[in-house]
Amino acid sequence: MTQIESFVRFRTPARRDNAWIGNLNGFVLAAIVGTVLTGCMTTSQFMGAKSQTARNDIFSEVDKKGAIPNGYADLEISASVKTHVEGYYPIESKDSLHGKKGYPFVLNIDGQAVVWKVDGREETIPIHFEKGGRNPEGGTGVRYEIRKKIRLAAGAHRVFFGLPAADYYREFDVTLKEGKSYTLAFEPVYKKQRRELRRFLSGLDRLEKNMTEPCP
Repeated sequence: MTQIESFVRFRTPARRDNAWIGNLNGFVLAAIVGTVLTGCMTTSQFMGAKSQTARNDIFSEVDKKGAIPNGYADLEISASVKTHVEGYYPIESKDSLHGKKGYPFVLNIDGQAVVWKVDGREETIPIHFEKGGRNPEGGTGVRYEIRKKIRLAAGAHRVFFGLPAADYYREFDVTLKEGKSYTLAFEPVYKKQRRELRRFLSGLDRLEKNMTEPCP
């Protein structure tokens, strides 16, 4: 009997340890699965979701000057990007929008979305600046640009701005003061072709954001 009791006393903690380890493994597995599932959405799918509007009461486009209503602020958005002409790269997918009409710019603020589609224009500019140095946008390509003005309530907002054709987006917060007019500009930075040389033909690397606040 003594031997049996000793055996039982020895085995009981081990069973508890095994149960604890099993629970721990379960928690770890759940965490891993959750992480994997969270990361399943691609950039393209995420931007597709952001292109869908969930509400229509956040902002409205305005195309004329005038007094800003009480409780509101104006935000002028500008963006520009240059791509190669259609068919420049023979192996590029036929679904690519580079050089084609209908190049999309996506804006989503607090769940309200709009997709501005631009036909673009062919542009040829010198490869070098007048004062020397290589121009990243030099050469022949297609220029896409937008300049839009929207009106929205003063206060804090979450802004999403994306270029689906470039598989790129930015998200950030802004705070607007009542009765003020702001400018939000996006400038392209292109990928490096070799060493420190950046060219639009290599594709978009990122958009630099520059928000100008009104003078007091």
